[in-house]
Amino acid sequence: MGKDTTETTEAEGAGAFKPVLGLSDDPGERPEWPVRAGTVYDQPEPEALLELTVIVPARNEEDCIDACLESLVNQSDDIFALGRDWELVVVDDGSTDRTVEIARSFAGVTVLKAAKLEPGWTGKVNAIWTAARKARGRWLLFIDADTLHEPGDLRRALHEAARHKVGVLSYSPRQVVAGLAQRSLMPLVFCELALAYPPAKVSDPNQRIAAANGQFLLVEREAYRRLGGHAAVHDRVLEDVELAFLAKRRRVGLRFRYADDAVATRMYRSTGAMIEGWTKNLALLFHNALALAVWRALDVLLLVGLPILALELWNAHFAARSFTWLGAGWILALLWVRTLVRFYARVAKSNFPFADCALAPLGLPLFVVLLYRSWFQHRILKQVSWKGRTYRP
Repeated sequence: MGKDTTETTEAEGAGAFKPVLGLSDDPGERPEWPVRAGTVYDQPEPEALLELTVIVPARNEEDCIDACLESLVNQSDDIFALGRDWELVVVDDGSTDRTVEIARSFAGVTVLKAAKLEPGWTGKVNAIWTAARKARGRWLLFIDADTLHEPGDLRRALHEAARHKVGVLSYSPRQVVAGLAQRSLMPLVFCELALAYPPAKVSDPNQRIAAANGQFLLVEREAYRRLGGHAAVHDRVLEDVELAFLAKRRRVGLRFRYADDAVATRMYRSTGAMIEGWTKNLALLFHNALALAVWRALDVLLLVGLPILALELWNAHFAARSFTWLGAGWILALLWVRTLVRFYARVAKSNFPFADCALAPLGLPLFVVLLYRSWFQHRILKQVSWKGRTYRP
């Protein structure tokens, strides 16, 4: 176990912080899994806990945080009142736009300033940890500022976690896309994610596969302690996936599913942001990113090359052998149809609308480039950039 502490911190609200010991890993239990030590941290313990604390880290989100907070504030009603049964906290992560002004315009929303960013910490995790240490809820919900929430989804999520007896519940939101680049690329990324992280296997405690989506991550208070909180993943770019692995190792119960009935998000507001975001993430999500780039490049060659070659064979004039070349053209055409069917069967797993899936072949070249670029930055340059900050994953 990690080293305990007897330091007492100042009172906060109705209760006081008390030292809590995060559990350390047992290397002998699952030696094939990477080991990260448990973390000692101070957690607020008010006399009366609220049902839920919602934490929204925000850095220059003026174009989306208004809609996000409106969809959250509207969850308040007579039996689930904001301020009485749950709290909503926005953490300003060094915004230079109107993010803070917009957040403060909502009644009942608490706005905090992120603690000083220490070396080795990512900005998002630091912001979340600032609020998590002050949270008063039995459950902690971490969400992104670009999410939109269906009426009642907070209470339904609490009931779902309790019904399935899990300490961690994560939703993969319905993705909202705009423009040709997003509509053609995003289904490709999400179909590969669905294949790499099947929700049924992720939710199975006997399977090694783990995943979570930081856009909607609900954690029970005691489970969060057992994970060591976000301090246990303070240096991780994909902190949500790392927390999911910790949840499986420490057996707190993990449930993950696609949840278009609960939450939606528009991840990127521009093509440039999308390129920067996936460059940051793809090599971490797919450990074989370079091999995946090669396979998707092969898809491009087959989808484009096979019909061209078939047409050339059909148009060939080789006298007595013309029938042979015509037959070869039809064989290539059938191979192309088979390749196309298999391609769309895979893309359909992305849960994107039919029209977006139909455009997916147009996104293949960009997907190949982003996979290679992400691999190159992570494996060769060993650094990535996001929202004006550079990290060394």
